[in-house]
Amino acid sequence: MQNILITGAKGQLGSDCLDVFSDVPGLAGIDLPEVDLSDRAQCFATLDRIHPERIVNCAAYTAVDACETDPTCWQANADLPRHLAEWTEKNESFLIHVSTDYVFAGDKPLFEACIETDGPAPLSEYGRSKLAGERAIADQTDRFAILRTAWLYGAHGKNFLKTMLRLTLQNPGKEFKVVNDQHGSPTWSYTLARQIRAVAEASATGTFHATSEGHCTWYDLACAFLDGMNISHNFVPCTSEEFPTPTKRPANSILENAHSKQEGINVFEGWKTELSRFIERHGESILMEER
Repeated sequence: MQNILITGAKGQLGSDCLDVFSDVPGLAGIDLPEVDLSDRAQCFATLDRIHPERIVNCAAYTAVDACETDPTCWQANADLPRHLAEWTEKNESFLIHVSTDYVFAGDKPLFEACIETDGPAPLSEYGRSKLAGERAIADQTDRFAILRTAWLYGAHGKNFLKTMLRLTLQNPGKEFKVVNDQHGSPTWSYTLARQIRAVAEASATGTFHATSEGHCTWYDLACAFLDGMNISHNFVPCTSEEFPTPTKRPANSILENAHSKQEGINVFEGWKTELSRFIERHGESILMEER
């Protein structure tokens, strides 16, 4: 395996992918503002120059609430992957694309996980744009793997865990409401990068779910993280109605990694185990960063 291109290389997942694939000859990473892959001409010119055997697309517009009013999210989430897939098919490359639980309505009975063959029904503009990206890829090529993930956190960039830590450190003793009626599988971006590598090495095709095992609520996750960091907190569980957002969030975001287990390439463990490893590896540096 060689000549792998990571798009969105400066982001949370892209940074971890560069780490996980660091021993691969010909590894390259690109991101804005150097090149805008949602522009077809720029995309093709860049890919023609690098000529990767495998493309790992971590580039996306992930500001979920902003997507509701910013139509440019469709350029990043639908047009960009279409261009990558078109080039992939013409050049006998292989595309690994990262998608999201937001392609589902999240209305399955609580604790019943979505599997890859369930029908998508996004509730939000973000979910609709990401689903359009999935379908654009499938329309252009068979040489792809799509990995849907959820509740991503990592050492790089912004995420829910860092936000809760920062708020707590800046406001000792203050009460913070945290949603306790949305359920999902918190996923460490580094483990997702390892799953991407497993898919790449197997040249496994199709759609995969890629989240940690087990599930919890946002309130559970916030408490588990701060407890693991040995930082006192004052989180109070609340309903989604008590914490309104511009975007309707899926109530049940639990995904089952059925396809990767069937292929024998699932690398994920329980979310609490993964969270503990994340804290052990990055807790001290994140604490310094947020202080």
